[in-house]
Amino acid sequence: MTTGFPCKMPLEKPVDRPLSAAMARMYDQWNPLEDRGNEFYSNFKYTPLEGFSREPNVSRRDPSKVIRVSGTYYVYYTCRRTEGPPRGPANATDTLPSFDWDLGDVWVAKSADGLAWEEIGPATQRPAKGEFGWRSNCTPDILVWKGRYYLFYQAYSEVIEGGDFCPVTVAESDTPVGPFLPLGRPVIEPSPAGAWDDACIHDPFPLIYNGRIWLYYKGQNATKGAPGHMTRAQGVAIADHPLGPFEKSSLNPVLNSGHETCLWPYREGIAALVSLDGPEKNTIQYAPDGLNFEMEALAQVPPVAPGPFVPDAFADNGDGRGITWGLCHINPDGGGAVNESVLARFDCDLSRDIDRDLFKRNNLRFNEETYFQRVCRLPDGMRNTIARQREQVDRDTTGTE
Repeated sequence: MTTGFPCKMPLEKPVDRPLSAAMARMYDQWNPLEDRGNEFYSNFKYTPLEGFSREPNVSRRDPSKVIRVSGTYYVYYTCRRTEGPPRGPANATDTLPSFDWDLGDVWVAKSADGLAWEEIGPATQRPAKGEFGWRSNCTPDILVWKGRYYLFYQAYSEVIEGGDFCPVTVAESDTPVGPFLPLGRPVIEPSPAGAWDDACIHDPFPLIYNGRIWLYYKGQNATKGAPGHMTRAQGVAIADHPLGPFEKSSLNPVLNSGHETCLWPYREGIAALVSLDGPEKNTIQYAPDGLNFEMEALAQVPPVAPGPFVPDAFADNGDGRGITWGLCHINPDGGGAVNESVLARFDCDLSRDIDRDLFKRNNLRFNEETYFQRVCRLPDGMRNTIARQREQVDRDTTGTE
């Protein structure tokens, strides 16, 4: 009689006993030490930030990766300061936004410790109405290249409707606080009609890799995720200079999921946190060549719009060390598109240089407010639908009319 599988996992895949598909997968895809032995697994802890005031109709969201210059941390983010809250495309005006990221500007803040921040102000200024990018500048990220600072961001030239046309542009400066001089034209544009990224190029995320500028981005198509169409995915465009020309990879999309970009050099390749959208959402993935990603771990409650502190984002030394913290945004009332956002800090253990047991625990528990927040509750219409469906099942089961 075969004895039961031992509770102490053999470190090597057993060859002297039959294995279920799940147990074979434990060795072939994962590892016998589970999450504790997975360098790509981490949970995430969140901390409020100091220095960002809470004001009506002021929203801060989509932070860039954090950089450190002469002992000071800098972050760039979308800041919306409007006379009223978002009201949807039909009611938007030149002073009232459609969505939370409409009528936004790119701001910059600095910090000595990553917890207490000082807002410096706009890094760029939107041009006059009718010029390129006049409607909104948002969702930035930063590149340091040959001693200069290049700020990539989404540039909207029309009222934001959700699935409308949006390219990425860039502005440059000699200092991390600017002022940044906008290029005034796109550097990466949506692909021709019918492509997976034919409507929007979002969330630019530049790294220096293999001697070139690799700018990862989220693409969205004009169908807005209609049945049978890809909702969102991520690709990469590569250039020899921050102003381009950028060439999109023939393998795009290189990630089949993900609402926001979050990547970092790791070992000889690139790692990515993939969240919110797609069949491989809430995973951490790795590509030894920066292009062909594989899932390495699941992510519990990952940060929204994460901007990690990546010390070696531009080192290009083939020995990426990983990340331990960054900034993200949250919606205090659990909403999103038409709700104001606030910046927060996340911490994790996705680094080769530290070992924090706290972040390897996976049996997470949440309080009552998390489960009963507005967006998690069943709406009244759905409750009525469930009641009708239950009544129909009861009738079918009893044979009554």
